[in-house]
Amino acid sequence: MKRLRWHEYITHNIYWFALSMGSGSLTPLIMPLLVQQFVEGGQKNTFYGLLRASGLAVAILVQPAAGLLSDRCTSRWGRRRPFIAVGALLTALLVLAMAAARSFWALFGIMLVMQFATNIAHGALQGIIPDMTPEDQRGRASAAKSLLDLAPTLVVAFTIAPLVKGGDVSAAIVALAAVYVVAMLITVVGVREVPLRDVPAGDVGAMLLRTAGLLLGVAAGAAVAGLAALVCGGLAYLVALALAGAAQARLVGVGVGGLVGMLGTIVAGVWAAVHLGTGDARRHASFTWWVVNRLAFMAAVGSILSFALYFLQDVLRLPNPAQVTANLQAAAGALTLVLVLVSGFLADRFGRRPLVVVGGLVAALGTCLLLAAGNVTLVLIAGCTIGAGTGLFYTASWALGTDLVPAGEAGRFLGIQNVAGAGAGIVGAGLGGLLADYFNRASAGSGYLVIFAMYGACFLLSAGVMAWVREPAAVAVQTTK
Repeated sequence: MKRLRWHEYITHNIYWFALSMGSGSLTPLIMPLLVQQFVEGGQKNTFYGLLRASGLAVAILVQPAAGLLSDRCTSRWGRRRPFIAVGALLTALLVLAMAAARSFWALFGIMLVMQFATNIAHGALQGIIPDMTPEDQRGRASAAKSLLDLAPTLVVAFTIAPLVKGGDVSAAIVALAAVYVVAMLITVVGVREVPLRDVPAGDVGAMLLRTAGLLLGVAAGAAVAGLAALVCGGLAYLVALALAGAAQARLVGVGVGGLVGMLGTIVAGVWAAVHLGTGDARRHASFTWWVVNRLAFMAAVGSILSFALYFLQDVLRLPNPAQVTANLQAAAGALTLVLVLVSGFLADRFGRRPLVVVGGLVAALGTCLLLAAGNVTLVLIAGCTIGAGTGLFYTASWALGTDLVPAGEAGRFLGIQNVAGAGAGIVGAGLGGLLADYFNRASAGSGYLVIFAMYGACFLLSAGVMAWVREPAAVAVQTTK
């Protein structure tokens, strides 16, 4: 495999910048502002969670399917670039269509189709590092990927955030569409793929059916977790009823049940989804626990960011929550980027697992600080701590994943791990939105503190499950030299 030159670290990963500009603009800024234009304030978290969860359910289906098909693409452009080009152009058009939405359900429909389009590109993009990067450069390639993936946390504060001041998102939407197109052109021109001559063996139809089973797996895991949540929540209710009044007992029961449901869905959903997607999750146990780790971490960090604007608006009563949300994102992103710059080398030298564990613990500490924050300064400190954990996590986790996937099936397996990326929004934002509105009705602003505490538990879960992840022997030997 040809060694990478310095500029190829950029061209191979530049489309990650576009994807993150999209998520960094839509998730914390544009979508919350649009949703609260169409629904009542007491329901905005629920409807926003529904929007996030439904769109990401589409991503669970499309992203691994696109990865699988790109593994077998014999285009003269190569395996990955045709999917990236088509997906990017469709995404740009659909982002522009968001400005025309005049109701929540119109916005809902546009977002579903946009998730389909963006994940065509996303699924193929994940195969570029495993396809074209020697093993001893993957830590640095993953660092470049993480750097470009996380850079929008700074860029959004100085570009998109000023454009949405006052609630008008039209200019921000146009700018975002342009980012998708430019990044796609750089990728198509700058990545030098060798066309695939022979299609890999295997029944692609059966593989696609297994891919479709990923969402079924998540649903099955959620059902199991839901039963556990009902039992645990019921027991907690009975205990609280004996110690306090019925009103307090209901809150305790819902809180305990929600926590069990969230953590249980992460573990059970991933195992069921990976089993259906690969045919045998136990055979790929380290890969499966790695996906659990990513889902737990990403559900927490993504959902904290998702509800930050509403938290700053409803709890701290800030006059311009969109700009402060962007500033928080930028402050956290700055520290994240600093750690990303060095964590790739640390991952290649000392191993991926230790950095992933430390990242989860540091992010959990930041969440504890957030729960105690009563002003913007303390919120920024908490955000920076979470950002530090995220910087350690992202590079090491992705490098570990590229080591764990089977050779020649990177698109398929890294598409399956989208259960973590997309499932994070379903578990974190979908359930979190319902719980936030429920507890906010009981006591104004308390819902955000309840779900933030649950996200802290997700960070701890992400660190704990690394005990069952085993790095490949060849990589482990390299990191000790």
